[in-house]
Amino acid sequence: MFLHEIINIIESVAPLKWQEAWDNSGLQVGNRNAQILSVLLTTDVTEPVVREAIERHCDLIISHHPLLFHGLKHLCDETPQERCAALAVKHDIAIYSAHTSMDSWLHGVSGRMAEQIGMTGYRLLTGEEYGLGVIGTLPEPMPLTDFLQRLKTAFDAPVLRYVTGPQKTVQTVALCGGAGAEFVDDAIAAGADTFVTADVKYHSFLDAAGRINLIDMDHWVSEHFTRDIFRELLREKVAIHIAQTDKSPINIY
Repeated sequence: MFLHEIINIIESVAPLKWQEAWDNSGLQVGNRNAQILSVLLTTDVTEPVVREAIERHCDLIISHHPLLFHGLKHLCDETPQERCAALAVKHDIAIYSAHTSMDSWLHGVSGRMAEQIGMTGYRLLTGEEYGLGVIGTLPEPMPLTDFLQRLKTAFDAPVLRYVTGPQKTVQTVALCGGAGAEFVDDAIAAGADTFVTADVKYHSFLDAAGRINLIDMDHWVSEHFTRDIFRELLREKVAIHIAQTDKSPINIY
């Protein structure tokens, strides 16, 4: 396949017009007319991931988080981003990222989170055609402690941080992959008894306590299965590899 054909497949469900204004989804490195035979899927573009792409003879890296959020003033070896971009160019490897464009698709990041824990009838939390976060219901209500265990199992989450709201039984759940604490009030207004996201700050917890069950999981843990979304979109079109070096940068002691 040509790179522009792969981009068209991804953007048919996650168009760039859906990304947030601060984001930089899209083609990061490469020629749209390049022929692609093998793809490496990853959450983040890091030096180990680029070197893995080289070793596996991949022509394209598809990531969730963009390598480049801001323009580079030079391409040397002073930052990880510069080194990754230089390595990719040197070895003729293209890099494409679908970040908040994929977050904004109903069946993208947050929708996949909902499916992971068995939710049904989920809909967008913000927006109508596209938007961040989803809300839906579990087939049966369950105690909060059981729901926490379900999250740990479904996402292989090493740590969950949370505060409790008035309901200790969980059934109506809002989710937002990545950093979504800004949508706590949206979750409450939509009738959620529980909101699951990542990167929650102390004062957001303090504000939510007593109002809603707010659960924080690791950012990477909440989004790494975007690799599966990309794999399903491109299945049987090119050779696909999941990056073995793609891991959360955060260590738990």
